Amino acid sequence: MEFPTLAPLTPGAATAFLPFALFIGGWVAWSDMKLMKIPNKTMIALLAVWLVVGLAAVFLTGLPLHSWLWGWAFAAITLVVGFVANALRLVGGGDAKFATAMAPFFVGADWRTVFVIAASCLIGAFIAHRIARSIGAIRRATPDWVSWTSNDFPMGLALAGTLIFHLLLTISGAF
Repeated sequence: MEFPTLAPLTPGAATAFLPFALFIGGWVAWSDMKLMKIPNKTMIALLAVWLVVGLAAVFLTGLPLHSWLWGWAFAAITLVVGFVANALRLVGGGDAKFATAMAPFFVGADWRTVFVIAASCLIGAFIAHRIARSIGAIRRATPDWVSWTSNDFPMGLALAGTLIFHLLLTISGAF
């Protein structure tokens, strides 16, 4: 028996996912910058998008069923890795949970490209966050944002960017 090749997201599937990813990603970034916490509801919402919109994408956009199913395996693997990383205090719990919910959307993706997107988003988000927190007008407009005074970085900003840019590049046909 031959093991099927994992097909990446189709541009049609990425287009269907994008509005939800924009909303949920914005929610994650805002919450992490304001509270330094990523709500569990965001993980549930993003996994629900993979369940409902992903299954629709199987029937409507040509996303292979085995790739959609493997997305769930990616989530399970990421959950275990994230749990261990959190236990070792390498990442925050919310970051690990949101990465778990993001994982299915990267099924079949070229991991070299994903790492470039993730690194770019991490560097860009870090620089943008540090610049924003040094601007008095922004600080005055958001005085209760915990990330402005925390030594930790709100990784939700970079994680959300990674998901969104991955979908945008898939839509554009870059993959």
